[in-house]
Amino acid sequence: MSSTIRAEEAAHFGKLAAEWWDPKGSSAMLHRLNPVRLRYIREQLNQQWNLDEHERRPLARKAAADVGCGAGLLCEPLARLGAEVVGIDAAPENITAARLHAEGQGLRIDYRTGSIDVLGAEPFDLITSMEVIEHVDDPAVFVRGLAKALAPGGLLILSTPNRTPLSRLAMITLGEGLGAIPRGTHDWERFLTPDELRVHLEAAGLEVLDVTGLAFGPARGFHLSEELGLNYLVTARARA
Repeated sequence: MSSTIRAEEAAHFGKLAAEWWDPKGSSAMLHRLNPVRLRYIREQLNQQWNLDEHERRPLARKAAADVGCGAGLLCEPLARLGAEVVGIDAAPENITAARLHAEGQGLRIDYRTGSIDVLGAEPFDLITSMEVIEHVDDPAVFVRGLAKALAPGGLLILSTPNRTPLSRLAMITLGEGLGAIPRGTHDWERFLTPDELRVHLEAAGLEVLDVTGLAFGPARGFHLSEELGLNYLVTARARA
């Protein structure tokens, strides 16, 4: 598996490391997205693995990796759910911030700098990668690397913006233009449609189990939806 890191992307996100855990800082949008992502992940885990929805540590004895983890916004909840977590990010500044924050929370998380090339040989039961695939050099290579790191029957959960006029307006024209998202975060041309992502997943030997939209409304904020025009989440499974 070769690296799919784009150096300019790693540098951009590395500059945001100091504010990653500030819910009012440059990563404020991620703090608003994270609860919705977590709800989706938990729902999919419950459904696909027949877990008890009331179990507080349903991932005990499970190995999980978050690829493109930033400073650990998703790694920490996964660890609290009981998983042995590996967090990977291309920006060393983010990994430093992630380690410091996890230590302050009393959490043991294995943070590594790099891309799919540092996942290692041990297979993972769960791999997540949120808002990452649109930033990598080669999405097909990236997905193949993630698929190879999954245990038989393991789950891969991704989220990414759709390439639509709505996403361009909401995320770039308004989001970046008005400062809600750091300027230069997105390149609309690199967004993937659900059909394009499905092709990559199936070519890597994965079975697509679910595609759910992540929408936004003034009254509800970010929420799961059947509408895929803005952003969407995908769950895929490695064949046993």
